[in-house]
Amino acid sequence: MHNLRIAVILGNNRNGSTGPAVARWFLGLAHRRKDMEIDVLDVSELFTDDLYGHGHGAPLAAFGPRVAAADGFVVLTPEYNHGYPGPLKSAIDSARREWFAKAVGFVSYGGMSGGLRAIEQLRLVFSELHTTTVRDTVSLHNASRMFGPDGLPARDLSGEQGAVELLLDQVAWWSLALREARRERPYPF
Repeated sequence: MHNLRIAVILGNNRNGSTGPAVARWFLGLAHRRKDMEIDVLDVSELFTDDLYGHGHGAPLAAFGPRVAAADGFVVLTPEYNHGYPGPLKSAIDSARREWFAKAVGFVSYGGMSGGLRAIEQLRLVFSELHTTTVRDTVSLHNASRMFGPDGLPARDLSGEQGAVELLLDQVAWWSLALREARRERPYPF
């Protein structure tokens, strides 16, 4: 069996220290997996000033082909104003059929809610894109307190690490099942 290609979509911006710390921590755990090839898609690197002149949902040259090549996804997002960042929405909407019949998992972070409201909204969006979202998520509550000024964990994150392992196990299971199904019979759309 060939390794699964899992795209980790970083929906955070580079402002502040929490987003990069969470991304570095999660990617460190994801890269340990022997059954996955991790492709990191940083939304903040996809956009140029002229993108917004092309309108909402305009294709991003670098994004669509990498979504198409992936067997599954993990979306890592902060919560802003009870939702997820606008650039993440624009990136998601820039592809369509590339998402179909693939698995999506979520890692969120924020204040007291841990980003759960962002995930609730993303589940609706990904349902429209014919994906299978895995039930379990990783939600980092009060994430700014979890990492020190150096970006390293400021406390024991073994419980959160266990949640990451379960999430990646579920993303792997669904990604493999859906990859085999797509090979056996094309997804109807």
